Amino acid sequence: MWKPILTLLIFTLAIPPTRSNTHFIHKSCNTTLHPKLCYLYLSRFAARIGTSPRLLAQTALAATLSTTRSTSRKLVTYSRTHKMTKREIGAMKDCLEEIGDSAYELHKSMVEMGRVRPGPDFLFNMNSIQTWVSAALTDDDTCTDGFLDQSMNGEVKAVVRKHVVTISHLASIALAFVNNYANG
Repeated sequence: MWKPILTLLIFTLAIPPTRSNTHFIHKSCNTTLHPKLCYLYLSRFAARIGTSPRLLAQTALAATLSTTRSTSRKLVTYSRTHKMTKREIGAMKDCLEEIGDSAYELHKSMVEMGRVRPGPDFLFNMNSIQTWVSAALTDDDTCTDGFLDQSMNGEVKAVVRKHVVTISHLASIALAFVNNYANG
């Protein structure tokens, strides 16, 4: 019950950011492979994040999970409203399964990130989070593999790729911040 509330809380806090908080987000995002996307998704949470690497990692995970779930819903809707071949339907089904796995791994990461504290188990717990986020990235990449066939409709490929690339990039950003927090 508290897990959806945590996600909702993260995305509804409306405290105005300070210059140092915004600078921290900007500086942190510039260390990722996708700084513009990072800033786009995380700058609105600058006040909540402050200058905390832990909160930055938690918020990046929450943003990635939320976007992953939204992507799944969008692709389900797309597959119901557009005519697709049997091969495209099969690829979409496989892709949605991979995205579901990715969401599950991101959810586990968020829960663990909320519990992890400095101490004797810190590195073990952070390693688990890193493994789950890495697995989510792999799932996102695997999702698009089914659409590599030349016989696939270009529109279907483009729609899937557009959405899955975004969640893959967000997972990459979240992993960078998790790694940063783990390495202190």
